[in-house]
Amino acid sequence: MSLKDQLKADMKDAMKAREAGKTALSVIRMVNSAIKNVEINEKRELDDTDVMGIVAKEMKLRQDSLAEFKKGHRDDLIAQVEAEMAVLTKYLPEQLSEDKIRDIVTTVLSEMTAPIKMGDVMAKVMPQTKGRADGKLVNTVVRQEIAKING
Repeated sequence: MSLKDQLKADMKDAMKAREAGKTALSVIRMVNSAIKNVEINEKRELDDTDVMGIVAKEMKLRQDSLAEFKKGHRDDLIAQVEAEMAVLTKYLPEQLSEDKIRDIVTTVLSEMTAPIKMGDVMAKVMPQTKGRADGKLVNTVVRQEIAKING
């Protein structure tokens, strides 16, 4: 079952759940809308990788919002965003640990020759971590590992 089909099936289940599925229904509708917008703009059918990218983008938006709401002590909004993130998590692959990201980065670095540039490393690491790790965390790990090499 494709990710789009899974979203549609879960949307039907959320509709049947009525009050209990309100948050899930809202989030799934938002994701489906984002998928449809991209399909219309790009005039093509999205595959699971593209859909996962959209879900990851929605998750990132909520993570950023959560940080701001915590700064503002908005407990009501924090609870709402956390509930939305719980729904989105179901559609994302398991997130990579910092150690696993570091392993990927060191492997990429071992295959490169001097001079090592940040952009070159990121270009090789990001496809391996897409949807499975936060870009900021990957960037931080890459910077740390390059600093170790350059001393």
